[in-house]
Amino acid sequence: MPLRAVVFDLFDTLVDLHMDGLPLVSVNGRSFPSTAGVLHAEIARHAPVSLDEFAAAQRVVDQEVRAPRYEAGREFPTRERFEFVLAGLGVENAGLSERLTQLHMELLRGQVRALAHHAAVLAQLRERVRLAVCSNFTHSQTALAVLEDAGLRWHFDAVVVSDAVGFRKPRPEIFRATLGALDVAPEEVLHVGDNLSADITGAAALGLRTAWITRRVPRAAEALAKHKGARPDHVIEDLAELAEIAARG
Repeated sequence: MPLRAVVFDLFDTLVDLHMDGLPLVSVNGRSFPSTAGVLHAEIARHAPVSLDEFAAAQRVVDQEVRAPRYEAGREFPTRERFEFVLAGLGVENAGLSERLTQLHMELLRGQVRALAHHAAVLAQLRERVRLAVCSNFTHSQTALAVLEDAGLRWHFDAVVVSDAVGFRKPRPEIFRATLGALDVAPEEVLHVGDNLSADITGAAALGLRTAWITRRVPRAAEALAKHKGARPDHVIEDLAELAEIAARG
């Protein structure tokens, strides 16, 4: 069946996210890049909470709430996560979870790096097929802003984010939402992403064709050899390689 659409993962596929550029924080004697220092400073303006206490509250929420949801393929939006953290700290402030979300996302957005040639790649592809984004991310507005910052937003016919859908890849619901937004059948679609489980196995389970992009994958050959799920139909290092794949249909 002819190829009618190409669907892209967002981070480390369309744009790169370099978390090591975040501010360094020290918690329990260990230093690492994180948004935690900035977030704690905001909370400390409203309540006497130490950085270690804040970090501990985050760990509890991530272990007891986020981990089970992710295991079930459900999304855990950033604002809801901070609501749980504040509740665990006993901090009552109606607007603080939204403020923390804003600060967290501003910092992450600042770590995104666009690739200069991607806009031209998408423009060329869109002459042949429809285009969409299908992303696991906890804040849809930031995902859209990232695409706009990179000059990519208006190349897409649909942008589907797990924060809005409620389900994360590899769950079929988020792929079905993307197919529905494009009005295409699974076998008419190529899904492109960097995660073998979420992107490749998830998409293949519904009958989509797949392309694994390895630009940001360390030891890609080793990762593929260890992977127990579906094998990618294509392995690419750069999105520019999609033009030939799309031309073949």
